Amino acid sequence: MSTENIKDEARRLLDRLPENITWDQLMHEIYVRQSIEAGLADSNAGRTVDVAEVREKFRLPS
Repeated sequence: MSTENIKDEARRLLDRLPENITWDQLMHEIYVRQSIEAGLADSNAGRTVDVAEVREKFRLPS
């Protein structure tokens, strides 16, 4: 994402948040957004692991 797009998205995020938001809440919102975008990028690039493989690796029931 280009810098201008990030700035635009940040502005939209701020506009959607309540007026009395704390710095910690704002940082959490940014972190969640960044995590989701990173996950989507990984998925689009094929960097995923099948659920069955994860369950097997951690010896979880299927």
